Amino acid sequence: MPQRVAITGSSGLIGSALSAFLRGRGDEVARLVRRPVEGPDEVRWDPAAHLLAPGDLSGVTAVVHLAGAGVGDHRWTPSYQQQILGSRVDGTQTVAKALADLGEPVRLVSGSAVGVYGDRGDEVLTEESSFGDGFLSEVVRAWEAAAEPARQAGLAVAHPRTGIVLSPDGGALARMLPLARLGILGPLGSGKQWWPWISLRDTVAALAHLVDHPEVVGPVNLVAPQPDRQLDIARALGRQLHRPAVFPAPAFGIKLVLGGFSDEILTSKRVVAERLTASGFVHADPTVDAALRWALAQESRD
Repeated sequence: MPQRVAITGSSGLIGSALSAFLRGRGDEVARLVRRPVEGPDEVRWDPAAHLLAPGDLSGVTAVVHLAGAGVGDHRWTPSYQQQILGSRVDGTQTVAKALADLGEPVRLVSGSAVGVYGDRGDEVLTEESSFGDGFLSEVVRAWEAAAEPARQAGLAVAHPRTGIVLSPDGGALARMLPLARLGILGPLGSGKQWWPWISLRDTVAALAHLVDHPEVVGPVNLVAPQPDRQLDIARALGRQLHRPAVFPAPAFGIKLVLGGFSDEILTSKRVVAERLTASGFVHADPTVDAALRWALAQESRD
């Protein structure tokens, strides 16, 4: 049956792709926007002021909450760290409280991230693994906890802990592509750190899967079936582009350029998609070679 799905962050990389995917399968999408609405498919909200009229969500079958300040968009100054945290907590509290007050059985898929696990070396990480240390781990814990009003109201809440999304239009891959084409991409830091990646199309399909399966609650790792080491991903990209992938970028240089966000590039998270696959989801891109082939094919169409 077609659904009506409300999406925050619908203009972002994942949100825009999810909106197109849901509409393509026959669902109706309501976009939550912070400016005055311009059409019947938009709902006004102001997460910073905790303003979202519950009645504006009446008739919605699910909300996918993706909004939040980008972690890789700016250097992590103290003020921007507060923006990263505040945008996630305020937005999630606003959505969760509006749904709790609405009193309808709306499914909530509330964004999260694998940063919750911290730097864990070769340890295999599932949804049952403990929280890690560091700024992003603290952010994710507060982010997920902010959905408590919806849980207390008896709603089915899932937290997709998204990994490194491979897309030519944003994120880590978009930054790696220019270097790879010049043949100067190689290990970042040691290159031995595990990267919990997932293709953009699998990210979108997995979010739709969670919309369709309200019995899946709690954290869900949105990653490929198995992670790869960063150097192996660089080499796979080099093979796709017929370029070498041998030139290292030292850790101190990455930290100098990226600041605090370098921790996400240099730390190791061997995250597996245990709960996602157990719920019946099948990845279209189960290997990094498949994901990169798909991503480069999308780039060639633009």
